[in-house]
Amino acid sequence: MSAKSIDLSTDNLAGRGDDFYALLMAAHDGLSFKDRAALNARLVLLLAKQVGDIDVFESAVKRAAEMLGQNT
Repeated sequence: MSAKSIDLSTDNLAGRGDDFYALLMAAHDGLSFKDRAALNARLVLLLAKQVGDIDVFESAVKRAAEMLGQNT
């Protein structure tokens, strides 16, 4: 993949971040750990299809991996 610099700092949630979070948490209610992981994987792939740009997706994957060690 390319090492193109992608800016992921733009927030397109229009002040509705809490609503998005609530929807995600509600989708996880009652699921086992395995099913939660499967739901997250499917969600990532559906959203990747909407993004449609492999460079943006690669940057997002790398950024998410970097954030695992942070308390942000």
